[in-house]
Amino acid sequence: MSKPVLVVIGHGMVGHHFLEQLVEKQLHQHYQVVVYGEERHVAYDRVHLSEYFAGCTHADLSLVAENFFARYGIELRSHSEVVAIDRQRKCVRDASGHEMAWDKLVLATGSAPFIPPIPGGKSANCFVYRTLDDLDAIAARAQQSRRGVVIGGGLLGLEAANALKQLGLETHVVEFAPRLMAVQLDDGGAQMLRRKIEALGVTVHTQKETREITEQPDGSMMLHFADGEQLETDLVLFSAGIRPRDQLARDAGLTLGPRGGIDIHDTCMTSDAAIYAIGECALWNGQIFGLVAPGYQMARVLAANLAGEAAAFTGADMSTKLKLLGVEVASFGDAHGRTPGSQSYHWTNGPQEIYKKIVVSSDGKKLLGGVLVGDSSEYSTLLQMLLNDMALPDAPETLILPQSAGAPAKALGVAALPDSAQICSCHNVSKSDICGAVINGAGDMAAVKSCTKAATGCGGCSALVKQVMEFQLANLGVEVKKDICEHFAWSRQELHHLIRVNQIKSFGQLLAQHGRGHGCEVCKPLVGSLLASCWNEYLLKPEHLPLQDTNDRYFANIQKDGTYSVVPRVPAGEITAQGLIAIGQVAARYNLYSKITGGQRIDLFGARLDQLPDIWQELLDAGFETGHAYGKSLRTVKSCVGSTWCRYGVQDSTGFAIQLENRYKGLRAPHKIKMAVSGCTRECAEAQSKDIGVIATDKGWNLYVCGNGGMKPRHADLFASDLDDPTLLRYVDRLLMFYVRTADRLQRTSVWMDNMDGGLDYLRAVVIEDSLGIATELEQEMQRVVEAYQCEWQTTLDNPDRRALFRSTINSDQPDETVRWQHQRGQIYPSTEAATPRVQLPTEQWTRLCQLEEIPPMAGMGARLGSVRIALFRFGEQVYALDDIEPGTHASVISRGLLGDAGGEAIVISPLYKQRFRLRDGQNLEQPDLQLRCWPVKLENGAVLVANAPLRVASMAVAVAS
Repeated sequence: MSKPVLVVIGHGMVGHHFLEQLVEKQLHQHYQVVVYGEERHVAYDRVHLSEYFAGCTHADLSLVAENFFARYGIELRSHSEVVAIDRQRKCVRDASGHEMAWDKLVLATGSAPFIPPIPGGKSANCFVYRTLDDLDAIAARAQQSRRGVVIGGGLLGLEAANALKQLGLETHVVEFAPRLMAVQLDDGGAQMLRRKIEALGVTVHTQKETREITEQPDGSMMLHFADGEQLETDLVLFSAGIRPRDQLARDAGLTLGPRGGIDIHDTCMTSDAAIYAIGECALWNGQIFGLVAPGYQMARVLAANLAGEAAAFTGADMSTKLKLLGVEVASFGDAHGRTPGSQSYHWTNGPQEIYKKIVVSSDGKKLLGGVLVGDSSEYSTLLQMLLNDMALPDAPETLILPQSAGAPAKALGVAALPDSAQICSCHNVSKSDICGAVINGAGDMAAVKSCTKAATGCGGCSALVKQVMEFQLANLGVEVKKDICEHFAWSRQELHHLIRVNQIKSFGQLLAQHGRGHGCEVCKPLVGSLLASCWNEYLLKPEHLPLQDTNDRYFANIQKDGTYSVVPRVPAGEITAQGLIAIGQVAARYNLYSKITGGQRIDLFGARLDQLPDIWQELLDAGFETGHAYGKSLRTVKSCVGSTWCRYGVQDSTGFAIQLENRYKGLRAPHKIKMAVSGCTRECAEAQSKDIGVIATDKGWNLYVCGNGGMKPRHADLFASDLDDPTLLRYVDRLLMFYVRTADRLQRTSVWMDNMDGGLDYLRAVVIEDSLGIATELEQEMQRVVEAYQCEWQTTLDNPDRRALFRSTINSDQPDETVRWQHQRGQIYPSTEAATPRVQLPTEQWTRLCQLEEIPPMAGMGARLGSVRIALFRFGEQVYALDDIEPGTHASVISRGLLGDAGGEAIVISPLYKQRFRLRDGQNLEQPDLQLRCWPVKLENGAVLVANAPLRVASMAVAVAS
C-alpha cells in the first residue's frame, strides 16, 4: 500500500526544521515526503548570513546533517521553483512543467525583501540582502565600488550595513523614519545606537525619502531625496522590510490577509484543510512573524498535529538581542511603554555610550518590556522575568543600574526560574529540558546542545544555557571544572600560574608534574604559547617543536592547498622603495600571489614548504624580519600618516606606531593582537576597532582598549585620555601582561573584558590604579619578553639542523607535485585540482627512507615511497607510517600534524581541518568510514625502513626503536 504524499514547498530554515520535526515524530515513515527548494543551496543559517563575508562557506552555514535526506527517505528537489498549486487535482507544478500529486501540502515559502517603487530601483547595481546568491552578487559589485548605501535602518538594514563595512566600502544608511530600528527602539535607545554606529564610520541619514535613483555616466548612481538633497553611490542595497511570499497561495485561491500573508488557524491550517503554512509566509491572528523562532514554533505545532497530538500556535515572543556593527542591542516586550499606566526607568552612561530602559506596570510589580543599547548583559535575566511573570524587586531601577549606583537588585539567577521557563526559543527548550539532559549525563555544552538543540539556533541563549547546565551540575554535586582537555585538569590561567611560579620551562616538565598522557591539539599549542609568553624561547628548540601547530612550526600560515603565506613585518606600514622592490623580486622569483592587507603589509601566497627558507633568506638580507602573521601574537600596528604629512594630524602617528610594533612584536598571547594609531580624531587608522587603539589629541594620546573586528566585531572602549608616550606604554605593558595571565584559551581581548567581573572599571583599577599591587611585576614581565625577542626566521636560518626541518620529504628534494598553478585575472594562483601522478612503488620489499634521528621526537616528516607521499611519525619509542594526503584535500600535509593521544590512543591531528587519526591504523576518530592507509615500518641499525605495500592489518604499522 502506497504512503500518502506530503509536499513541502520551501527549504529554508523553517522548512528544514519542519522536516527535522517530521523525523523526530517518525512521520517520514508514514508519509512520502517531497521537498521543493527554490535555491541551489540546501537550507542554511540566515541568522548568521553576514558571516559569509567573514570567510564562512555554505558548508559552514548549512543546517542539513550529513546524508539527512538519504537516511530518512525524504526527496529533496533543489533549485526547483513551484509555479502553481492545483487544489482541485491536488498537485503542484514546477517551472519545468513537471507535476507532483499531494495528499497534504505545506507552504514554507518565507518572505521576500520589499523594494520600494522608486524610479531606478531596479538598476543592475541595486541589490537585496537575502540569499547567498545575493551576497555573491554584492561582493562582486563591491570589488569595483568605493561607497555603498543601504536603504532601510531596521534590523536587516544595519546587518546589511555591517556587510558593506566588511567589504571595505564607505557605508551609508538611509532611513525614512526619524530614528533607527523604529519598531524595536525608543528615541533614547535609537539616538545612542546612532551615535555608536556613526563612531564606527557609518553615516546615518534619517527622515530621508528616496524619490529616484539615477545612473551616472561613470557607472555610479545618484540618490535623489524628497528634501532636495542627493547622495552619490556605487551600490544600493535595499533592506526596507519584508513581504510574505504568498503569490502561490493567492493564485490558488487561499484566504490571505488584507496586506498579504497566508491566513492560518492555531494548527497552522490554511483555509484549505489539506494545506498548511508556516514561517514568514503565514499570517496568524493578523500578524506576520519576521523572526526564525516563531517559524520554528509553527513547524513544531504542525508536526505535532500531523502526528495526532494536540498542539496550537498561540503567538510568539518577539524579543531580540543581537550585535549590529559590533554594538549590543536588545529589545523586549512593551519597549515603547504603550501599556496604560505603565512607568519607565531610564539609565544613560554617556562616556561609555550605554542606554538602558525598563517599562513596568503601574503598581511597579510587573516587568512589561525594555531597551538595552551598548550593554545587553541583563537581557537574559530581564527577559525571563518578563516571560515568567516574576516579581520585581522593591526598587525596579536597580535591575539596570550598576551596583555602585544603588542597592543591588535582588539576585535572581537560574535558581529562581521555574522549570517551565523557556531558555531557548528557537528550539523551545525549557529549563527542565536542560536539567534533565544534565541528569542523564550531559556534562558539557556540546552534550547539552546535542541532546536538546539549545543554543544551536540564533545562539543568543548560549550564556543562559551554560548557567542552567552548571546550576544543575552543582545540584548533582558535580564540581564544574575548567579543565582545558583530558591531559590537564587545570584552566589556562592556572597553567600560566604553575609555569611562572614553578619556573617550568618545557611541556614535558609540566606534563610530568601536573598532567597525564601525551597531550593533544588543545593543550600542546596552549602550553607552547604559555611558555613563549613567560620565557620567549625559540619555538623550534627540540623540546618546544612538538607543541607547535603547523603555522608556528613553520613560521608561516598554511593555506588550503598545503602551501604557505609569507608576511614580512612592515612596522606601521612604513616601507622604503628598496623594500618594495625586494618583496616584488621575491614574489616574481617564486611565482607568489601578492596582496596588500588591511593591516598595511604585503602577503605573499603559494610558497611551498621547501621554498620557505630560501624566500626568508632573501627577505632577511633585504632588511625584513618575521611578521608573526602565523602566531597568536601581535600582528600589526596600523597607522595613518599623521602630522608628518596630513594637514589635520596633531601627532606623529606613524612614528609612535613603529615604536609600539617594535616593542610588542613577538609577544605570545591567548589570541592575536592588533593595534592602530591615528594622528587625529578623523581616525583614518580605525584605532577604535583594535585590541589597542591610540588616537592623537592636542595634549597627547587617547588610549582605547579591547576592540576587535572579525565575525563578532566590538567597538573599543576609551581607557585613558591625554597620555604622554611613557605613560601610555606603561599602561599597555600592564594591560597586555594581565591579559596574558588571565584570559581563557583563544579568547580575544574584547571577550576577556566583557567576561571580567567589573569590566572596564575593574580593568582601569588594575592597570591605572594598581588595585592588585602587581603593576610593577607586570611591567617587569613585559620587559623580559621585549629583551628576549628574536626573529625566529633568522634563528632558524642560522641553524642548519633546524633549517633541515623545512623539507617537503625527508628522502627527496623533488618539488611537491600536489601543488599546481594556473593564471587568473593576470595573477598566479594555486590550482584547486592537484596533479595525480601514476602510482609507482619500489620493487623491493623494504625501502630505507631515513635515519631515526632525522624525524623530530613526537613529530612527523613527509617521505617518498616511490611516487607515493607518506607521513612518518616518531611517537616516543615507536615509528608509524600513514598516507600523507589529508582526506578531502589534495594537500600532502598529514606529516605536519600535531601528535598526541586521545583516551590513551596515539593520534595525529591533521593541520588543515583538525581531523583526528589513530596512528596504529589510520582510523578517523570522528568518521568511522574514513581511514588512512598504513604502511609496515621497521628499524634496522637506526634506519627507518618501510614496506612497499600498505597493510590490511593496520595495527602492525609500527616499528619500535631498540
